[in-house]
Amino acid sequence: MQFFSRKLLALLLVGSFGLFALSACEQDGPAEELGEKVDEAAADAKRKLDDATD
Repeated sequence: MQFFSRKLLALLLVGSFGLFALSACEQDGPAEELGEKVDEAAADAKRKLDDATD
């Protein structure tokens, strides 16, 4: 019975963490928005470099 309790506890813990992780990712924070802007700037720079070398 002790093994079942530990297994059940572990399953509940992992499930709770998964739900928390999914719910925490709904809104973009300031760091996420900044990262997206950096990604866009890098992609734009790459496109311009590719256009200049064609």
